[in-house]
Amino acid sequence: MPMSSSIPLQGQVRRSRPRFGLLAIQTGLAVFICALICAAAFNVAQNLSRAHIASGFGFWNNTAGFDISQTLIGYSASASTFGQAFWVGLLNTLVVAALGIVFATVIGFPVGLGRLSSNWLVARLCGGYVEIVRNVPLLLQLLFWYNAVLKTLPDLRGSLRLPGGAFLNNRGLFLPRADFGAPFAAVLIAIVAAIAAVIALRIWAHRRFEVTGRPVPMAWPTIGLLIGGPLVALALTGVPLRLGELHVSRFNISGGVEILPEFAALVVALSIYTAAFIAEVVRAGVQAVAHGQIEAAQSLGLRFGATLRLIVIPQAMRVIIPPLTSQYLNLLKNSSLAVAIGYPDLVQVFAGSVLNITGQAVEVIAVTMAVYLAISLFVSLLMNLYARRMSIVDH
Repeated sequence: MPMSSSIPLQGQVRRSRPRFGLLAIQTGLAVFICALICAAAFNVAQNLSRAHIASGFGFWNNTAGFDISQTLIGYSASASTFGQAFWVGLLNTLVVAALGIVFATVIGFPVGLGRLSSNWLVARLCGGYVEIVRNVPLLLQLLFWYNAVLKTLPDLRGSLRLPGGAFLNNRGLFLPRADFGAPFAAVLIAIVAAIAAVIALRIWAHRRFEVTGRPVPMAWPTIGLLIGGPLVALALTGVPLRLGELHVSRFNISGGVEILPEFAALVVALSIYTAAFIAEVVRAGVQAVAHGQIEAAQSLGLRFGATLRLIVIPQAMRVIIPPLTSQYLNLLKNSSLAVAIGYPDLVQVFAGSVLNITGQAVEVIAVTMAVYLAISLFVSLLMNLYARRMSIVDH
C-alpha cells in the first residue's frame, strides 16, 4: 500500500513542475514589461524637465488662436479653446468615416456580386475595377482626386451653375440652405411614424410566416409607407420647406452650405479604395456558400434575385462580417491621410496644429491614440453584435 500510494504523488509533482516553470516565465515577462514602461516614463519625464516643457493637460482650456476650415460646431479662433478644437477635429473624422463606410459598402457589395456574374462584360469590368484600385496606393488616389479632378474645376468667376441654385468650383460645392417652416414638424412625425409602421409590419410578417409558412410581400408596402406617408404630410402642410438663395459676389459665395474639395476628395478616395477590398470579401463569402443551396432554390422555382436575397446572402454574411469589420477599421484609420491634403480631421487639427502650438507631444499623441482605439473598439463591438445575431440558428 505505501508504495502504490506514492506513485500518484510523484506524478502530481512531475506535472506541477512545468506549470511552475510557465508561471515563473510569465511573471518574469510581466516584470520586464513593467520595468520597460517605468524606464520609458522616467526617461520622458527627465527629457521634458530638461527641455523645460510642462506636462499635463493645463493647455486644454487655453485659447486656440488658429482657424479651422470646416467646423460642425461653434468655433472661433479668438474665443475657442484647444479642447473645442479637439472636438471639431473629432467630429470631422467621424463624419468622414461614417460616410466612407456607407459609400464603400454600397459600392463594394454590387461589385463583389458582379464579379460572379455570368455576364462576361460585367464580370470583367468589376474584376478590372478591383485589380486596379487595390494595387494603387491610397495616398496616390487621394492626391489624384484632389489635385487632378477637383482642383482643375473652374475658379470662382467661372463657377458651374447646377440645378437647384447650387454652384461648383475649385473652392468646393455651394448648396442653398434649407429653411424649414413651423409645420415641418408634422412631416418629421410622419417620417417617424412611417418607419415605426414598417418595423411593425415586418415583425407581423415574420410571425405570420412562422405560423403559416407563407411569405408576405414587403417591398411595395415598405416603399409606400416610407415615401407615401411623408409626401402626404408635405401636401397637407403646404410643403413647409424653402431653399434659401446664395449670395454670389466677386470674391466669395455665401449664405449656403459649403462642401470643401478636401472633404469630397477624402470621402471619394476612401470609399472607392475600401470598396475594392469589400468586393473581394463579398465574392469570397458568396463562393463559400455550397452550390447545392442555389440548386435547391432553383429547383423550387425561386428567381435569381430571391435566391440571392433569401438564401445566399444570409449564409454568406457569416463569412463576410469578420473581414468586413477589418475593412471598416482600415477605412477609419486611413482617414488620417487627410493631413496630406489639408482636411481638418483629428490628426491635422489636434496632433498637428495643437501639438505644434503647445509642444505637449506626449499628451496630444496619447489622446489621439486613445481616441482612435476607442472608436475602433466601438465599431468592432457593433459588428460583433451584428455577427452574433447573424449566426443565430433557430432550432
